[in-house]
Amino acid sequence: MDIQSPAKINLYLKVTGKRTDGYHNLNTLMCCIDLHDSIRISFGKTGITIHCSHPDVPKDESNLACRAAKLFLDTIGSRDGVHLDIEKRIPIGAGLGGGSSNAAAVLKALNTHYGGPVSQADLLAMGKMLGADVPFFIYGKPAVATGIGDILTPCPHLESFPVVLIYPSVPVSTAEVYKKLNLRLTKTKKINTRFLFKQNWGRDAFQFLFNDLEPVASVICPDIEAAKASLLKNNAMAALMTGSGSAVFGLFENDDLALKAYHAISSQITGTTDNDNAYNKRTWQLHLSRLVV
Repeated sequence: MDIQSPAKINLYLKVTGKRTDGYHNLNTLMCCIDLHDSIRISFGKTGITIHCSHPDVPKDESNLACRAAKLFLDTIGSRDGVHLDIEKRIPIGAGLGGGSSNAAAVLKALNTHYGGPVSQADLLAMGKMLGADVPFFIYGKPAVATGIGDILTPCPHLESFPVVLIYPSVPVSTAEVYKKLNLRLTKTKKINTRFLFKQNWGRDAFQFLFNDLEPVASVICPDIEAAKASLLKNNAMAALMTGSGSAVFGLFENDDLALKAYHAISSQITGTTDNDNAYNKRTWQLHLSRLVV
């Protein structure tokens, strides 16, 4: 059984407070992009095993996809074994939700394979047990997420803009970013998000892109600001760090501008260092993608 597991970006992320359980409450607009991992699920095995093409991805029960398979099989009372083979394309430690997406994809695929014994509501509840972003990936459509990210409100008005994604090849720890976040010093723009999220997300709306976690992550990984500058210099309508970083995306008015920016930044990475190249651009990874709406 072959499935795809998409990445996501946060078009807006406001941290609204810290909870007593250690999590943070959020108000964030999330959308999948067409960058994805590929997962092959094989049945008729003994136990739950996993292999991944990326050496830094855990290949034991600590892997979220592995935990998702176990949770699902335990829930339906099955002793079947499965093997998961993950081909990684989504950078890890980038704020793109790759691990959560893998877990959600496995839950949905197993539910399909076994004839749908688990309702959508129960799948979402299972996803919340695995991680804050997993319910969004189970839902699979643009949504405003509140709570820890598990309370989802549809956002059906997004347009499918092209995206250029830059990953500086510096994984950023989500836990470290939140630990360093000082809510009293955050400078979130005063935006009527209730109004904003109900409107069509045309080019004018992108002036509202904001991420409370970006200033903190940028101290850990200065390439974040350099990546944003490169995207804006190459005609992105807007650029922003996604999640807790370190990936940065630029949204473009059309495919031609996105492709030109992709090639221009790629040439900067592979070409001779110039005065604008203040950071180690040679390690940057670029992806040409699109919002999935």
